[in-house]
Amino acid sequence: MANIFSSSIGKKLIMSLSGLFLMVFLLLHLSINLAAVASESAYNTACHFMDTNIFIQVMVPILALGFAIHIIYALYLTLSNRRARPVKYAVSANTKASSWASRNMFVLGLVVLGFLAIHLSHFWAKMQLQHFIGGVATENPYLEVKATLSNPAWAAVYIVWFWALWFHLCHGFWSALQTVGVSNQRWIPRLQVAARLFATIVAVGFTVIPLYFCIRFYFLS
Repeated sequence: MANIFSSSIGKKLIMSLSGLFLMVFLLLHLSINLAAVASESAYNTACHFMDTNIFIQVMVPILALGFAIHIIYALYLTLSNRRARPVKYAVSANTKASSWASRNMFVLGLVVLGFLAIHLSHFWAKMQLQHFIGGVATENPYLEVKATLSNPAWAAVYIVWFWALWFHLCHGFWSALQTVGVSNQRWIPRLQVAARLFATIVAVGFTVIPLYFCIRFYFLS
């Protein structure tokens, strides 16, 4: 078993599984963040649930570990591929895997990671992190979101981030499933369509949030 996970195939499998785990988190995160569009009380209630629910508190370090594993293995495989053949996720020469997104998965990942750091400093560091370290969390999370996303510059930054994520997910979704075994030619086109659908749902869903705050509180106020 140890030999399997230390092999090149095993490392690709670990990165794919960690990527799929993070995709599930994205849907959960999106559903919670869309509460901010519903109302101030709905979002604050959702944040309170996230801060006080034991399961969520346990999942935070697991999620951080998932990110760390995905990044470490992506870096390792990228460096290894540069010394050998440039193969990122599981790729077939007979598919559309040579798209721009597939050739730039690592760069897209770095872009997503950079924006993630900004996002964490804007919100998580002022909210859930304070509960972990015994600090003083913001009393009204909705106002934090409003203050940031009603700024057109930050709204634009977040929208760029979401669509960089779209490209990353478009290739990552189907190629991760291909790596874990769904690799016959009949299913690959279907997975590519499913990947675009998933990526679009995530990107559009998240884009709605900064657009809502920017238009409502900057352009219409």
